Amino acid sequence: MPVISAERLRERYNSILDAASVVFAESGFEGASTAEIARRAGVSEGLIYRYFKNKRDLLQQVLELFSERFAEDREAEVLAAETFTERLHIMISHGLHALAHDSGLTRLYIAEVRAATELQTDQARAMTRRSRRLWSQIFADGRAAGELVADADEALTREAVWGAIEHLAWMHLSGRMRVNLDQTAQSLTRVFATGLSAGRTEAAPP
Repeated sequence: MPVISAERLRERYNSILDAASVVFAESGFEGASTAEIARRAGVSEGLIYRYFKNKRDLLQQVLELFSERFAEDREAEVLAAETFTERLHIMISHGLHALAHDSGLTRLYIAEVRAATELQTDQARAMTRRSRRLWSQIFADGRAAGELVADADEALTREAVWGAIEHLAWMHLSGRMRVNLDQTAQSLTRVFATGLSAGRTEAAPP
């Protein structure tokens, strides 16, 4: 039996993951079939189970990819900014644009991660760990620079910001409200930065 190269194994893995992203986005988790995913990936259905434990494992990895898609660019841009307000604005803007970019995967993310209890514990935390580390850093830097009020609650702020981003992205995608993403990012930044700023009456985004 010929040996399959590591590059070929990675290509197969990526093709399955890409196909699963499309099928899950179109049909949801329950409506998606591994047979259809295999067909679109151009592989046998049995091959999927050489890479993934089951359909739930495949979903988890699709959502991890979705969650991390813009992480590296976002982190580089955030850390290059000088003030807490600038960094907050970048985080909010990236979040809004990322969720609004792909309606199918955003619906899947909200339905499966936010609504499904089986993905609300270890798996959900794993998908947000990188973002939380970045939040912790910008809060620590903001405190060290004297930009934040002493009792600024990092965890509460993080959840409030991401809750607002997800809600507005969902309203935008569902057609219930047309959201100007850039203006909304500026407005959200102003709301949160003003409330957190130390010794300033207003902290506007760049």
